[in-house]
This record gives sequence, C-alpha cells and structure tokens, in this order.
Amino acid sequence: MADLVLNETRDGVSVLTLNRPEKLNALNYGLIDRLLAVLDDIEVDGSIRAVILTGAGERAFSAGGDIHEFSASVARGADVALRDFVMRGQRLTARLEAFRKPIIAAVNGIAFGGGCEITEAVPLAIASDRALFAKPEINLAMPPTFGGTQRLPRLAGRKRALELLLTGDWFPPPRALELGLVNQVVPHSDLMPAAHDLARRIITHSPAALAGILTAVARGINLSIAEGLLVEAEQFARMAPTADLREGLGAWIERRNPRYDGSWTHIARPDEARRASLRLDQAMGQAKASR
Repeated sequence: MADLVLNETRDGVSVLTLNRPEKLNALNYGLIDRLLAVLDDIEVDGSIRAVILTGAGERAFSAGGDIHEFSASVARGADVALRDFVMRGQRLTARLEAFRKPIIAAVNGIAFGGGCEITEAVPLAIASDRALFAKPEINLAMPPTFGGTQRLPRLAGRKRALELLLTGDWFPPPRALELGLVNQVVPHSDLMPAAHDLARRIITHSPAALAGILTAVARGINLSIAEGLLVEAEQFARMAPTADLREGLGAWIERRNPRYDGSWTHIARPDEARRASLRLDQAMGQAKASR
C-alpha cells in the first residue's frame, strides 16, 4: 500500500505530499493520522528547518474530506461523526497553525473544503495559477468542520468570508490572494521552486527565533493587543539566554553573517552567560573604536 503522505527531505526542508491522487487527495482518516504522525517526527528532528506541503498529481492539492468515509461515520450517529471526523480534522488544522517550524502550502490544484481549511491554517501559502478554492460544505447541508467558519473570517473579513461560506462558490487564485488566503500566485511550473525559494530565505535565520515568531503570532492573533504584547514579551524572554541571540547580535556588530548551529541550546550556567556577555561587550567596544 502506498504511503498516504510522501516525505522527501533535502537541505533542511521536508516536502510532504498528500498522496491519494486517484481521490484528488481527499482527507480520509488514515491520511490525516499519518500527516499528524509525520509532523510529530519533524518537530523533534533538528535537521529539518521548514516544511512544504503539497498534493500528488496534477489536479488537486486536496478536494477536502473523504465524503464516503464521513458518511459512514454520520450513519453511526453524531457522537461518532464528531469524534472521527470533526475533531480529527480540527486537530490537524490546529497542529498546522501552531507548528513551531515554518510550513508553506504549495497549492497545486483544487483546494476545496478541508484542503482550503489546511491552506487557511498554515502560516504561509503559495498558489499555482491552476489552483482553485472553494468552501462547498453548504452543498452538503453542513458547515465547514475543520476550522473554516473561524479562520476564513479572520483572514478575509466577516462579510467576504460569509459570501463564500453561504454560497459554496469556487474562487480563483487571484481572489485567494486578495482575501489573504495565499501569499503569492505563480505559474504552475514555478510553484515548487517558489516554495523552496521562500523556505530557503526563511531558514537562514535562527530556528529558535522563527519558532518564537510563529508562536507569538499563532497565540496572539485572537487576543487583545495588550494580551498579545505579553505573548510577544514572553517569546523574547525565551530567546534572551540563547546562544542564537548572542550570535545574532555579535554578527550584526561585527558586520558579518551570523552562524547559527541550528540547535535550541540555551546558556544555562551563570559563568557561561557572564563570559558570553563579556565577549559581546568586547566586540561592541572594538566595533565602536573602529568607527
């Protein structure tokens, strides 16, 4: 049996491919569970710095939930459908939204229903000019269930989101760009190169700092500005004792490119912190003297 999620890692970037092309990469329970398991492995693998998520084949990123499987759960009652389908899908999109490494959706075709909700949840997305988006759940006499009623209004605004949610109309990549669903639209042949280029530009930076930014945005976006600022300060406090921050400051002062080792190591012992501070002070003094 083919793996439901293909995983190819190169130069610190994992490309995850939803692999049910014969079903337009519909999100059955096995695929969702497999994707969650792969994300768990990637999260603790220090050699992987970013993720690109795309769909197998030429037609679809993902056409949404597997309706045949979902229908069987509905037939067993609301509690079963909520457990097997709704909570599983919401767990996936919440995981993607809060992941502490950058995830870029490379939307290569149809992104309907759950496929659109994945695009809403990930922090970054690039669409092929062949992509197509829709919120078609209304055609099944149901609301979206993987977070679409919550994330799309936050991205696009209440009225624009409700038009899409209540009609089920499809919309093209330029509209997705206008609504804030994707970051850019590129020719189909340029999709994966554009995703890799974005990933490369991101992973030159400190992995700990990237994680802090992702966490601050994911946690703070639905808070008041005052509460969000506390989240921001908390993430800075986590970075303050790290070797990465000292390297970033030192590199800026010394006018060189920073050399992050890719670890999440903190300076834990006071004597090490004092020595690091002394080295930074000396570098600052030398930099001032040379001006």
